[in-house]
Amino acid sequence: MTQSTWDAVDAYFSEQLVGHDPALEEAAVAADAAGLPEIAVAPNQGKLLHLLALTQGARRILEVGTLGGYSAIWLARALPADGTLITLEIDPKHAEVARGNLVRAGLDKVAEVRLGRAADSLAALVEQGVEPFDLVFIDADKPSNPEYFRRALQLTRPGSLIIVDNVVRGGAVADADSTDPAVVGTRALHELIAAEPRVTATSVQTVGSKGYDGFTLARVQS
Repeated sequence: MTQSTWDAVDAYFSEQLVGHDPALEEAAVAADAAGLPEIAVAPNQGKLLHLLALTQGARRILEVGTLGGYSAIWLARALPADGTLITLEIDPKHAEVARGNLVRAGLDKVAEVRLGRAADSLAALVEQGVEPFDLVFIDADKPSNPEYFRRALQLTRPGSLIIVDNVVRGGAVADADSTDPAVVGTRALHELIAAEPRVTATSVQTVGSKGYDGFTLARVQS
């Protein structure tokens, strides 16, 4: 199997099951025009997030890592009219692009982009004692994943879902000797989850237009 095959299959599924979506396409164009890295989720992956949020009946969603707001649009669309999405972004340029994309998608009333270090923004949310989130999507700097997950546990409730993206690291996650900070952080995340009695979780390897990767899905139990 080759990358071209994965690309073709993703394109087929996206054409059949996602279809033409002006807001999402404009968001991708705006991100590209602004020079943002091409690391947003693929359309079919975005729809998976959307379906998980719908299945969860999510009213409050937290996203760690906004980029250009592509995944935020997918998640925010799953919210009811009185729902809330808070998405965290460290880069001012990325945040500006994301805010523009959310406005054009008509979601700026339910989605808020908070600028700053995710660790600081998460700590502030904990300090504020905000209402728990029903779903948390973590897709930011990988060395900090353990800290983000710990904060996510403080900001959720029994029954909440926590999704962590990009956990396979091209297969390097299985290498106990790796010194790559992203791999070290990802392995530490899974060691944390394995020892955490408050969650039940699994990880899934994927292939597609984003290459060889995968995600971790955890449900808060207590």
